[in-house]
Amino acid sequence: MGQDTEKKAANRNEVKTYEDIDITILKALPNPATEAYEIKIKVPEFTFLGVQEQPDFATIYMTFYPKNKIIELRALKHYVYQLRNIVVSYERLINIVYDHLVEIYQPERLRLVMVFNPRGGISSRLTIDSDWNIRGGKDEYQTWSEGIDSWLEV
Repeated sequence: MGQDTEKKAANRNEVKTYEDIDITILKALPNPATEAYEIKIKVPEFTFLGVQEQPDFATIYMTFYPKNKIIELRALKHYVYQLRNIVVSYERLINIVYDHLVEIYQPERLRLVMVFNPRGGISSRLTIDSDWNIRGGKDEYQTWSEGIDSWLEV
């Protein structure tokens, strides 16, 4: 086996966990507006390794109300790409991504929804919203729950 092939095999055998996620990849830009507005971001090809080290797939929907910072999309793309080699459960994953986004961007509100593709005939949908009282929010946006995760196809 050649040296390059051995390095690739060694890299495949290296298990990375959520503790190996590099939050510094996320970059913020100054918010160019002072008025309130909503940003919706969809990540349709999100992949990671489930707890059995098998690839899992999901679509991420973010609803983001910025304060002073906005998300640099290129940095978000690189952050998401690194998760392809991370072994983590759905439940831990949504909480980690949510915590990282809130820490870096400090939004007025962040709603994060992950819709996981079926595995064994079962699909899952996980949601976190910074507006929830249990998450430290004020439940200000309760009336917005209908249709908040819907996306118009262009």
